[in-house]
Amino acid sequence: MSLLQAILLGILQGITEFLPISSSGHLVLAETVFKLQVADLKDFDVVLHVATLLAILIYFRRDIINPKYWPWLILGSIPAAIAGFTLADQIDTIFRSATAVGIVMIVVGALYMIPEKFAFKDSKMTWPKVLAIGIAQAVALIPGVSRSGSTIFTGKMLGLKREEAARFSFMLGSIAIAGAGLLTAFDLSEISLSISTLSAGFIAAFLSGLAAVSWLMKFLKKHPLYIFGVYLLTLGAITVITSLL
Repeated sequence: MSLLQAILLGILQGITEFLPISSSGHLVLAETVFKLQVADLKDFDVVLHVATLLAILIYFRRDIINPKYWPWLILGSIPAAIAGFTLADQIDTIFRSATAVGIVMIVVGALYMIPEKFAFKDSKMTWPKVLAIGIAQAVALIPGVSRSGSTIFTGKMLGLKREEAARFSFMLGSIAIAGAGLLTAFDLSEISLSISTLSAGFIAAFLSGLAAVSWLMKFLKKHPLYIFGVYLLTLGAITVITSLL
């Protein structure tokens, strides 16, 4: 992996980790374009996880230390933890192709187009809502399904305000990102990339991630997920057509 590729992948990870367009799906597509097997570069994966986790911890530092969120975060993390330990390898095998990612993006993009008028009107956070959002996060193990998108969409359809759903989504995601990075680190047997390459990826992912989450929180105050639905439908269709051709 070249230094430029590390920077580009870092920026891609930082942006797509927070925008509801699927970081895993975009990395699969990037692997195809760059002819890389990013999944095999575990040291790079750990570095990107740490970078995006740090961005969340800094941006949501006041919310994360608020004890009222802790029981919800624990409950919401259980579905993804169970799915990660039992289904991660099978999911990666089935959906680790550009065609599969494209199809999933089309499905997710179509869901984003559902008008908010069909959402529940109760805006209070409850235990069933937390569990449903946690299940949505578990579904995001599928490449092409955005962790932030699935959880924000679910929270919004259950009646939460978009910004409140996003805030809880990212705090919940911090646990998932930390867990995924830790598991990857445990499997790490050697450092395959240079310090300069890893540092470039880290800085790129951290800065782009911090900018992305800041922009998205402001965007969601006035706008629905519609624009991201259009993007996923378009990219998914292009990906499927290109893969078939």
